[in-house]
Amino acid sequence: MGRFTRSTVLSFNQQQHTATMMAMSALCHSRVAARPANNRMVAARATPGEDYAKTLNGITGPFGFFDPLSMSAQTTPEEVKRYREAELTHGRVSMLAALGFLAGEAVENIPLFMNWEGNISGPAIVHFQQTKQGFWEPLVLVIGICEAYRVSVGWANPVEKGTFTLRDEYAPGDLGFDPLGLKPTSAEEFNTLQTKELNNGRLAMIAVAGFVAQELVNKQGIIENLKASS
Repeated sequence: MGRFTRSTVLSFNQQQHTATMMAMSALCHSRVAARPANNRMVAARATPGEDYAKTLNGITGPFGFFDPLSMSAQTTPEEVKRYREAELTHGRVSMLAALGFLAGEAVENIPLFMNWEGNISGPAIVHFQQTKQGFWEPLVLVIGICEAYRVSVGWANPVEKGTFTLRDEYAPGDLGFDPLGLKPTSAEEFNTLQTKELNNGRLAMIAVAGFVAQELVNKQGIIENLKASS
């Protein structure tokens, strides 16, 4: 009777141990299996900014929606909207800068504007340093007026909505400045025109970076480099 009791107890303990190990194994498998689902839930929560970015103009071939670092996946639609405002602004400035590089170097020996004596010469990256008093003051004033106007049109009151927030009704880049009446009336034509503006602005940003790098390397103007390569 005693041997029967000990064997029974041992058998019961073995069964209990086996059941405990099976329960722990099932728990571990359930946690491992739950991880991909949690990751999918995180990815799903992180897509509103990317979904909004895919509705904006500027998506063209051959790249389509070009976001190799997935920067838009972890942003909000409000942040993407602010990035688009920055892209348009920098693209417009770069288009003017690219034109300024070529125009400034083309007329550097002609007494025009602030170069009445014809003393401003060399690569465009050193033209500003050669200007005399009376140039920077009006320039800073004009830039300040333009930026103040842009802020008043597109940016929300920081007291009400916090800093770095655009107005809900504001379309990035649409400052209402169209003296020649070039803005299309139909949405399709406007989307096409803005895509062209974005692509030209992106090209201009790359071009200006290339201009600056080239002139820093050999200390020659862009026009001089073009003539030397032809």
